[in-house]
Amino acid sequence: MQQQKLATIEDVAAIAGVSIATVSRALNEPTKVAESTRHRVNDAIARTGYTTNAMARSLRMRRSNMILILAPDVGDPNFSNILVGLETEASKRGYGILIGNTQNDPTRESDYLRFISSNQADGLILLTGHLPFGFAQQGPAAQLPPIVAVNEPILGQEIPFVGVDNFEGARLAVEHLISQGHRRVAFIGRSTSKIINQLRERGYRAALESAGIPIDPLLILDGDGTTESGRQAAEHMFVRDVLPTAFFCVNDATALGVIIALNARRYDLPRQFSVMGFDDISFASFVTPPLTTMKQPRSKIGEAAMNLLLTLLEGREVENKEVLLRSELILRNSVARYGAGERD
Repeated sequence: MQQQKLATIEDVAAIAGVSIATVSRALNEPTKVAESTRHRVNDAIARTGYTTNAMARSLRMRRSNMILILAPDVGDPNFSNILVGLETEASKRGYGILIGNTQNDPTRESDYLRFISSNQADGLILLTGHLPFGFAQQGPAAQLPPIVAVNEPILGQEIPFVGVDNFEGARLAVEHLISQGHRRVAFIGRSTSKIINQLRERGYRAALESAGIPIDPLLILDGDGTTESGRQAAEHMFVRDVLPTAFFCVNDATALGVIIALNARRYDLPRQFSVMGFDDISFASFVTPPLTTMKQPRSKIGEAAMNLLLTLLEGREVENKEVLLRSELILRNSVARYGAGERD
């Protein structure tokens, strides 16, 4: 039985009615080919059964068409939807993704750099808030590929950043609490190391100052963004007998901890205390009471970050290296007008 002849790039070009160079460009640099032409080439490939030698093409172009994503905790509720956006945009542009769960471990971060040094990844998305550990130890000749930081900017580096406007989102959140008559608003989440916490605290302060409300340092408490830190902060306020009428929490996990502490003391929420979160993670609508919060456009953040990175990979100039997306106020039942109830 005679073996069937394998389809060639010439066969694809003939059926699509384009040159061999156009077929090659449609496969290797699809963004530089008109959409109608790409469709003709793809249809011709489907009809002929033509397959490219991806490994040979990658070696020839020194491209892997893969993007490495480093995240400190893939279990973070914010990560999954950002990942959807990253993968969706990468797939549209002919790229795949590799995910590195660093677990805030310097050794793991250094290990993941092998994908860069061995040309298994063309670009790097960082959700860690810093350059990978070990990069500085590789010497001055070491070169990282194009990088985009997501969610948390990398301070002291000229690295493009895509994320939510934390300052503006926090300001809007506290303005909503003020519009409900609250003048004693606590902030849970002060941090000297986390830029996101610092930006949200600045937004909190700006809203109070704009409304002419004095800032009470006793109403600003440390928090690392965990549920336990929110619970402990609320308990600390009761121990000191310095109570707000509303809590603005640095994120939804912190807000959950505050709600747990208040429910444990049998307070009627939001009649006696209001609680505001930030992020709108999946559980926010299922707690009691359902959490009023600021929603991050996580999928759009992922899409914008990947689009920015691939633009850099294509060698094109990027005018705006900081892309800030607006958060959205999500009204549920954890915030009420001040005076709607009296504390016992």
